[in-house]
Amino acid sequence: MIQIVWECVVKQEHRGQFELVFGPGGAWSRLFSDCDGYRGTTVLRDTAEPRRYAVVDVWDTDPLREQALRIRADAYGGLQAQLDAWSESRTDLGTFRVLAQASVRPRGRAGGRPPSRSRTRRV
Repeated sequence: MIQIVWECVVKQEHRGQFELVFGPGGAWSRLFSDCDGYRGTTVLRDTAEPRRYAVVDVWDTDPLREQALRIRADAYGGLQAQLDAWSESRTDLGTFRVLAQASVRPRGRAGGRPPSRSRTRRV
């Protein structure tokens, strides 16, 4: 599995449009939703600079992604033109492959023990 990562700084007045198009159920994910190998898109907004986003597209393989881009070339080009109009900058950060994933532990008490149940004493 590969992840295509890019960064985009969006003009303030276009943030809402960007989030609708690239967010869950938006035109970007609909464009590829029925393409072989497409696993989804994650959009991250910077907490310090809310106009800055990271977008991560997940594909099974690069050849499947390239095939989807060829098949959807016209619609893809239209979305890219919109993105260009909305953006101050866009940077392709590269294609990455996951080597390891971190485990996320459930939140609990110190030492990882589950909270104890209180007991009522009868006298």
